[in-house]
Amino acid sequence: MLIQIIGAFIAIVAFSIVIETPKKFLIYCGLTGAVGWTVYLAVNAGYGPIWGNFVSALVISLMSHLFARILKTPVTIFLISGILTLVPGATMYRTGYELFMGNMEEAASYLALTAQIAGVIALAIFIMDSVFQTLKKLSSYSGEKT
Repeated sequence: MLIQIIGAFIAIVAFSIVIETPKKFLIYCGLTGAVGWTVYLAVNAGYGPIWGNFVSALVISLMSHLFARILKTPVTIFLISGILTLVPGATMYRTGYELFMGNMEEAASYLALTAQIAGVIALAIFIMDSVFQTLKKLSSYSGEKT
């Protein structure tokens, strides 16, 4: 498990370099991806890939928002890199492979899993964005004089 987490950190830092993330943010991107992968491994072991992706996407989105506010930079710098480990590439590949091999039932099963994973990742990002938008609105209302 530790090797996977270190691998996730290195992969995210390398990807961040490729997409030209400023050097001062590379460690934070790597941390976001490594923590997200750690959460995924822990939750996936007990609850399966759907919950694993959902909870880890929530954590990645939370960390991205926190780093963005602390470092005064856009959320997407950390979110795009951090979420990379969760992209359902293997299930997309398996969908195509099974289609090519003519196994329609297997292909449909992998396609459904891919759609579910992509959906829960998007949902988790949306939820965390909504939480931070709501907190921002609440803090601006509390600062008003009546």
